[in-house]
Amino acid sequence: MKYNSVFDIIGPIMVGPSSSHTAGAAIIGRLARSVFGREPKRADIHLYGSFAETYRGHATDVAIVGGLLDFDTNDERIPNSLQLAKEAGLIVEFHKEEAVPEHPNTTKIRLEDERGSLEVIGVSIGGGKVEITELNGFKLRLNGMYPAILVLHNDRYGVISGVTNILTHHHVNIGHMEVSRKEKGQMALMVIEVDQNLEDAILDEIRKLDHVTQVTRMSP
Repeated sequence: MKYNSVFDIIGPIMVGPSSSHTAGAAIIGRLARSVFGREPKRADIHLYGSFAETYRGHATDVAIVGGLLDFDTNDERIPNSLQLAKEAGLIVEFHKEEAVPEHPNTTKIRLEDERGSLEVIGVSIGGGKVEITELNGFKLRLNGMYPAILVLHNDRYGVISGVTNILTHHHVNIGHMEVSRKEKGQMALMVIEVDQNLEDAILDEIRKLDHVTQVTRMSP
């Protein structure tokens, strides 16, 4: 992989023994929580490859749950996150999977509460860097390093330009953008990384566009 600075090699400030198995795991958990938009009531955490083999020894389990509780990688509460989750009413269940993933440090996290559910697949690629590779069945590539919006919409002509026109009108620069759909004409997902956190008014404009069904903001 490409490193942009020496800090990428050193990795983030963290609680735990491993940048890939602990810091990366915590970041994946926190990203899943961010996309879900609230604290879940239940979390099913599926572990693959190296994550499945070493998750207790490398504190991957407490790291992911710490992320789900919105703890940063250097939060000293992470070692106690399983107990803290229990006290908060969050039901957590781990599943060791035998399937061989494309990347050895892979987890699938399913979150749910009375308002809905969310399924995220994330990989820890080393040095505390991660990628979200799938969201509710949509393929994507999201690293959580920049502010982003996720726009779920019907796959119709003009929706993409409608969203980008709003961002242009508000002088919002797009750093990366991709669109994923399961089938032509069905539901689609826009993932747009931008240079600054977006105001609620901009998100409301996007929500009012025809064929847009959900808009979620992610902050790094």
